[in-house]
Amino acid sequence: MKNKINVVISEETLSIDTVYQDVHDELCGGICLFVGTVRNKNKGKNVTHLDFETYTPMALKEMNKIGQRAVDQYDIQHISIFHRSGYVGIKDIAVIIAVSSIHRDACFQACQFAIDTLKETVPIWKKEHLDDGSYWVGARP
Repeated sequence: MKNKINVVISEETLSIDTVYQDVHDELCGGICLFVGTVRNKNKGKNVTHLDFETYTPMALKEMNKIGQRAVDQYDIQHISIFHRSGYVGIKDIAVIIAVSSIHRDACFQACQFAIDTLKETVPIWKKEHLDDGSYWVGARP
């Protein structure tokens, strides 16, 4: 029996297929995936890469809370939240959220809830590296 909630923080490349298989269920008619990748421009500047730092024990705890809230608030079967740490290059995947449910509406709602809440509450910090320097996102106007 699959877990309803699975959370991972990894320095390794994230696999869409792995996360998809994690939530795939014969009861479900809908699976939503959110895949966040590193873009090469931000605010008119050239981005070279990102570095993610995390307080892993607390981040995993918070990610599990998000998963539990999603299960409690939406009619979903499974949710997986995978996030990178360390160096992440342009076009690489930084985060994947996958949700499965019997019907599509719950998938869409739970997936959006999860990514929005993750960005607000989980202790994962992003340093953006540019052609002309770097800064911690959220620390610069």
